[in-house]
Amino acid sequence: MSDRHAPPDQLPPLRTIKTGLRRTTEALARELAQPEGDTPDWTELEWRLAAAAAVAHGVAGLQHAYSLWKNPHWSDFLASQHEHVAQRHARIDDLLRQIDARAKELNISLVAMKGAALHALGLYEPGERPMADIDLLVSDDDREQAHAMLQSMHYEAIFTSWKHRVYKPAGSTDVPSFGEHRDTPVNIELHTRIQERLPVATVDITHWVYPRHPVPGLNPYPSLGALMSHLLLHAAGNICNRSMRLIHLHDISLLASRMMRSEWLVLWGEGTREPAWWAIPPLLLVSRYYTGAVPPSLLYELEQECHATLRYASRRLSLTQVSCSELWLHAWSGIEWARSSREIGQYVLSRVRPSPEARQQRADMLKTQLWLQNSRWVSSGQFRRAIAWLTKPVPRTDTMYVVRAALGQAAMAEAQLPEPSATSCR
Repeated sequence: MSDRHAPPDQLPPLRTIKTGLRRTTEALARELAQPEGDTPDWTELEWRLAAAAAVAHGVAGLQHAYSLWKNPHWSDFLASQHEHVAQRHARIDDLLRQIDARAKELNISLVAMKGAALHALGLYEPGERPMADIDLLVSDDDREQAHAMLQSMHYEAIFTSWKHRVYKPAGSTDVPSFGEHRDTPVNIELHTRIQERLPVATVDITHWVYPRHPVPGLNPYPSLGALMSHLLLHAAGNICNRSMRLIHLHDISLLASRMMRSEWLVLWGEGTREPAWWAIPPLLLVSRYYTGAVPPSLLYELEQECHATLRYASRRLSLTQVSCSELWLHAWSGIEWARSSREIGQYVLSRVRPSPEARQQRADMLKTQLWLQNSRWVSSGQFRRAIAWLTKPVPRTDTMYVVRAALGQAAMAEAQLPEPSATSCR
């Protein structure tokens, strides 16, 4: 596909885009969870928006493997994405082996998390699940040694947030493309804590995820329950921030199929003061699309631990509502996660007057995230953003970036499978 983007005056009305994204996103979710093979009777615009949704939700490779829809342009697009993801997976796999060997030499214990762990369990074949980066967990004691190790592997730290430190290959540049590209640099995120702010109070499950007796090199999660806990907390943070992806629901459904009832017990607070109340929204969302994936008794028991406002809101959620497929920005998204009047007040204050940390994180992302660059909304001051919110619906920057890319491509019939590349399998 071409990398040309549609000029603003060629975009359809935003309400048309909003409706099309909702329709195509929900259809993609249903087809991935329970393939039926009935090809949608969509317009060309809707097929383009479906491509945008597949890219945004990380499921183009999976759709190629499992979707029964018959549309030649759509099939070509999915085949191209599957091949790019497969070639990128080979690069990531090779890099993980290098990290493992180097960490063993230096006596550093790491946990390879999320996508790397799911692939290691054999839940996905190469080409099915994209990985934006490699997530590594390291103890506080080994953090600086791990930092030095990554530098010795020609990685440089580009910014640090409250969740992790991000590294990219020294001298690398982003590859502008629609969807996955085999040559996109493989970034590394180094974590010392596994935590999410929901929406302001921090939930930390590091002690569930880090092995009690780690060995030098790359370690697996201590158990399937520990991996599930991490997937659910990550999904909870994404739902709270309206950035959920279909691939994350699929991750949870696949892992759930491997788990015995006893392996879910970690959610009842091993070494903590309270059970995983935050797991209910992602589990209910998974159950909405993947019938029977989550044991009903588990849902019932965990629902008792979730406060009423969030429990009620979660029962009505769709994937579109909690993802970038919901076109409009919402000023108070995630407020239902607050569990006290004090938390609500802290949340409102953080939205009205962002902390220096939040402003710095936005500045760092503007410098490093291709989709945020040249965005007037993200670079605007808080007062101007508030006025815009009050006067008209504001479209999401991340959504419009992928929509413009999808609509700006040459016809999907022009999509070509990637040619072999000297850099594709490094």
